[in-house]
Amino acid sequence: MNVGNIYRDKTLNDIGESNVGETLRLAGWVENIRDHGGVSFVDLRDMYGVMQVVMRDTKLLDGISKEDCISVEGVVEHRDEETYNPKIPTGTIELEAHKVEVLGRVYRQLPFEIMTSKETREDVRLKYRYLDLRNAKVRDNMIFRSNVISFLRQKMTDMGFLEIQTPILCASSPEGARDYIVPSRKFKGKFYALPQAPQQYKQLLMVSGFDKYFQIAPCFRDEDARADRSPGEFYQLDFEMSFATQEDVFKVGEEVLTAAFEKFAPEGYEVTQAPYPIISYKQAMLEFGSDKPDLRNPLRIVDVTDFFQRCTFKPFHGKTVRAINVHAKLSKGQHEKLLKFAQSIGMGGLGYLEVLEDKSYKGPIDKFIPDDMKQEIADIAGLTPGDTIFFIADREAQAALYAGQIRTELGNRLDLIEKNSYRFCYINDFPMYEYDNEEKKYIFTHNPFSMPQGGLEALNTKEPSEILAYQYDIVCNGIELSSGAVRNHDLDIMVKAFEIAGYTEEDLKEKFGALYNAFQFGAPPHAGMAPGVDRMIMLLRNEENIREIIPFPMNGNAQDLMCGAPNEVSEQQLREVHIKVRQ
Repeated sequence: MNVGNIYRDKTLNDIGESNVGETLRLAGWVENIRDHGGVSFVDLRDMYGVMQVVMRDTKLLDGISKEDCISVEGVVEHRDEETYNPKIPTGTIELEAHKVEVLGRVYRQLPFEIMTSKETREDVRLKYRYLDLRNAKVRDNMIFRSNVISFLRQKMTDMGFLEIQTPILCASSPEGARDYIVPSRKFKGKFYALPQAPQQYKQLLMVSGFDKYFQIAPCFRDEDARADRSPGEFYQLDFEMSFATQEDVFKVGEEVLTAAFEKFAPEGYEVTQAPYPIISYKQAMLEFGSDKPDLRNPLRIVDVTDFFQRCTFKPFHGKTVRAINVHAKLSKGQHEKLLKFAQSIGMGGLGYLEVLEDKSYKGPIDKFIPDDMKQEIADIAGLTPGDTIFFIADREAQAALYAGQIRTELGNRLDLIEKNSYRFCYINDFPMYEYDNEEKKYIFTHNPFSMPQGGLEALNTKEPSEILAYQYDIVCNGIELSSGAVRNHDLDIMVKAFEIAGYTEEDLKEKFGALYNAFQFGAPPHAGMAPGVDRMIMLLRNEENIREIIPFPMNGNAQDLMCGAPNEVSEQQLREVHIKVRQ
């Protein structure tokens, strides 16, 4: 790269030993200063690298401080061999400075050292994010992010998908998370919403006759932050296909994700190859206690409810009982720590049995299992000498949740989690509806625009709790990367599906008028999904917090500490959009 402007002739990645003897101008930031009396050294940093600048005329250093932005002119020369720095590409050369110009001066004390900014308190890092981004590791995360997104875009284009941008200002939806709403100046008392996802628009593109669409879509949801969820906004690889089944979408998801993870995974990591395992929601909740199973953990949960209804252990009677078998003998201290964890998540206790060498059992529950049933529990749970089996009992949903948490804790405590791998799976066959005890009615479990399995007949003849939907998630290492569905494109099915959730046809016309009308004009079957870009990059970079891979993230309280958002606006601005703030 030959820039050749008034500030620099080359960037630091474009300089090597072949440039020795040349007079060049370089520009960047002063990363470090070492004053050795008669000679001074400056580490000059730009986006592309670092290079040592030597100042034998020490007056050139006058008035220069760390992180000043400077332009330096000088001659490229070899370093003395004993001063080589093998850690940087320019480690065998340096620039002897003849002229220095300060382009941007540091006027006050830096809030932190750039090279160690990741060790600084997060609120300070976020307030001065533009300085934090100068840190090589933080910067490299952003470059990595750009490369991944560029790859995804090219991959989707190569697979025949057309990139189309959908609106940012749209109509508010009564389903899903809370909307961010935007007041209208022209239409008093009315509001736009920022899209939680391009859901309706991408379906309307399919009705429009576009065969395969995608975009790197910004999505906005007024949700609380988690380690794997940024509050406010996020990006997803949103795609939709006409004349497509669930299996067609699975193949696309597998192809693009496997390709992306194989290209960008750290060296030595294994990536699940297509076809990914397909696990039903019901099976996932039974075997893993979660609809986001981490397949790196080899432990599986088994149902022993029926067995314990025939034993004399009364605390388990009338409850769902789940068991987890580990091939390990735990010490007294390990049992105590595990019990303490169980109690911390709300469990009353944690029953267990140890399997001895003669296949007899030892543990507090042993005496409640009749001798003629002991082989039965061994067969159900696959017990062998040296095993320890743990029992979790509660209402079904709670027992599944607790068992999943105990499974994860055991996997971590016993160091059972597979290293250096990305393990993908699909979770499908989600329930279409769930009963809301507060609302006293059935509500949609996930996406209300999904096709029910069995179509109109299922809606008319089955109990809502029994109806499954063509909905699916992609999960990687216990993190939900994507959700998707075969869409409901049939108007009669749509009306009935919403009726079960308490919506009239008039509600449909009012709240989802575009889809309701469009489905009257020859809508094709269509399906799609939307892998989360931020979560993909978080996994690929092995970052524990999603904010580390977002250029300008909000903090965990949904505040932009750098720009001061959310902030107050003037009374005039409020008047223009017909808003009065309640005290």
